[in-house]
Amino acid sequence: MGWIILAIVVIVVIAVIAMYNSLVQSKIKVDNAWSQIDVQLQRRFDLIPNFVETVKGYMTHEKSTFEKIAELRTSWANSQTVAEKASIDNQLSDALKTIMAVSEGYPELKANQNFSELSEELRNTENKISFARQFYNDTVTAYNTKLEVFPSNIIAGIFKFKPRDLFEAENDEARKNVKVNFN
Repeated sequence: MGWIILAIVVIVVIAVIAMYNSLVQSKIKVDNAWSQIDVQLQRRFDLIPNFVETVKGYMTHEKSTFEKIAELRTSWANSQTVAEKASIDNQLSDALKTIMAVSEGYPELKANQNFSELSEELRNTENKISFARQFYNDTVTAYNTKLEVFPSNIIAGIFKFKPRDLFEAENDEARKNVKVNFN
């Protein structure tokens, strides 16, 4: 009878250790996924000054957009939470869309090789950011699920694992379907 109790205790201890390690691994994956977003966003912020300088000479009346971008870069450095960074990221994406849309009215700018190369770099970076956001959200969802399902929710509660926030679209405009009109 003593061997059976000892075997049960050993099995329970091994199960607790396995669940704890699984939760820690998931938490580390979430942190890594967030750092991948951070790296790509930093890359975009590093490209923006060159892009803005290239565009500035052509678009002097877009001064408020350039000031907004500079302000967002400063805010990014001071932000701490996923929600704050997501908000700044969304605002920056909107400002960059404005510049790209306005640039359509400047044929000389569009012909500028530096502008073309920087635009392509920004587009590539935006694609990487989009992928990193998706990967982060998938990783957070898997982690948060482990915090909610039995029996790992018991271990998560004992060791005070906290759920993480998803990287979400901030405004209703980003959630709307895009209307395409070829007329």
